[in-house]
Amino acid sequence: MAKLRKFCAYRRLERPYTRTSRYRKKSFIRVRPHSKIVKYNMGDSKKKFDVTFDLISKGDLQIRHNAIESARLTCNRYLEKNLGKGGFYFEIRVFPHHILRENPLASGAGADRMSTGMKMSFGKPIGVAAQIRIGAPILSVSVNKNQMKVGREAVKKSSKKLPGKYSIVERAFTQTKVIVSQTKKTVVKEKPAKEETQVKEKAEPVEEISEKAAVEKKKEQEEKKEITPVEDAVEKKAESEVKVEEKPKAEVS
Repeated sequence: MAKLRKFCAYRRLERPYTRTSRYRKKSFIRVRPHSKIVKYNMGDSKKKFDVTFDLISKGDLQIRHNAIESARLTCNRYLEKNLGKGGFYFEIRVFPHHILRENPLASGAGADRMSTGMKMSFGKPIGVAAQIRIGAPILSVSVNKNQMKVGREAVKKSSKKLPGKYSIVERAFTQTKVIVSQTKKTVVKEKPAKEETQVKEKAEPVEEISEKAAVEKKKEQEEKKEITPVEDAVEKKAESEVKVEEKPKAEVS
């Protein structure tokens, strides 16, 4: 049986050269290795629990599928032993998409003649792993309030089977639901009130402008009515006399 290599060989995040094509020469990865993770959801998924514990990563790293399966087994066994199959909900929140490769080198007598060195060093697939970033949740356990110690202990035991450093975060479902319902109500109530005030503010200056314009139009009409035809005739005679007096002055000069 081949010995499993240490985690330090696969710790760093790598670019996943996992191209697949219907043409054999263009396919980087021709066969995808099988994952050892059996289940991703365990317990009672339909029941609503009070508290949820999340296992959060503190660094960027890769976790192989065999380590995730080992953590799943330890956590699931501890929960079923203390709470039963329906007293919790356990979920694996990562999936091993990344394909790990290795360039096999021949060993033994006459290995120098058989090995190609780094000529074709892309490697062959040997397993799969999940690429994880800082703050990403690895798994979640949901239990009731009276079983919080059991849920926290199960998450803590599962973290011992995984590489890297982690923190346990607690979430309560009852508080989040109340906050969301209150925010929805306030938003619905505030929107109509703001719209009404804006409409009133815009309508008032329009009315003032219309009243001023009406008053000015009335004044102009009244001034036009006050001027009589007799006054018009007098003004025309005065203008004609002024023109007659100006003509002889021009001739004398």
